Amino acid sequence: MRDVAVVGFAQRQMKELDGSPTCVELLVPIFAELFEQTGWTKDDIGFWCSGSSDYLAGRSFSFVSAVDAIGALPPVMESHVEMDAAWALYEAWVKIQTGEVDSALVYGFGKASAGILRRTMTLQLDPYTVTPLWPDSVSIAGMQARLGLDSGLWDEKAMAEVVARSMTDAAGNEWAIRKGATTVDDVLGQPVYADPLRRWDCAPVSDGAAAMVIAATGKAQTADTASAWITGFEHRIEPIALNSRDLTVSASTAAAGAAAGVDGVGLAELHAPFSHQELILREALGLGDDVRVNPSGGALTANPMFSAGLNRIGEAARQVWSGASQRALAHATSGPALQQNLVLTMEAR
Repeated sequence: MRDVAVVGFAQRQMKELDGSPTCVELLVPIFAELFEQTGWTKDDIGFWCSGSSDYLAGRSFSFVSAVDAIGALPPVMESHVEMDAAWALYEAWVKIQTGEVDSALVYGFGKASAGILRRTMTLQLDPYTVTPLWPDSVSIAGMQARLGLDSGLWDEKAMAEVVARSMTDAAGNEWAIRKGATTVDDVLGQPVYADPLRRWDCAPVSDGAAAMVIAATGKAQTADTASAWITGFEHRIEPIALNSRDLTVSASTAAAGAAAGVDGVGLAELHAPFSHQELILREALGLGDDVRVNPSGGALTANPMFSAGLNRIGEAARQVWSGASQRALAHATSGPALQQNLVLTMEAR
């Protein structure tokens, strides 16, 4: 296996995009920021891969127009996944493993505020038995939370503690939508939004984009930035049928974590769009109380579709670059009720 490192990361997160910029207008400054970080140019990138959704954009082949942000000349090697950009990163990592390229730039973008996100996400459910009932994503998460509460796996205070810590930690994150010193009582004092979830238990609808540069040994050392070396990278999927799995656990996260190797991590960025899902993920990954979780605030403070998972990897990489963590873990999820999960581990060297 080739050693690969994260050497650049840039993001934009907001409640609503200012005006109505195209994906190209959103991505060009992000790419420019990455080139400034690394000291590289477009010629230093061997492969490009994006993550987005035509359903969210409301147009066919929306990702093709985003390629304009790269530029027509010289021609590039490019690919796309209809997933969070964390999965585009996995494809790029595999591409580097083949030896065909030594570096890659991955990006993801989405404008969820243009529609009703919780309804749009219904389209990912089983098209024959579930989608016709139009259960929205928040209601499905509410059912998952209720199962855990009724079985005694967690309580409302534990959920509120996740929210309070996330919003308090996000105070230093310039891109967080929800942030500021928050107590458990502040959270529990809110009215129920989708029983048993309160509004702060649910990630805010967010717009945004993110991009990341990775490179193999040799090429990585030519970047002006520090390196966060990837030590494990796996993803797993579970059945889409909600009644075919135990929603109070995440078997796919546990399997991906075991394959990626989570021993010794001191920090974890978990993609948990709902407060109770962080509790599920911590249990699945076997994270102890000594592991700091989501110092950025996590998805509960900003959750742009198709870049939130990549943001977790980028935020973890920043902790490694800064020396705040010697070994870190990042997680991304997709699908209803933690159906698909990706785990990446990285370290400083």
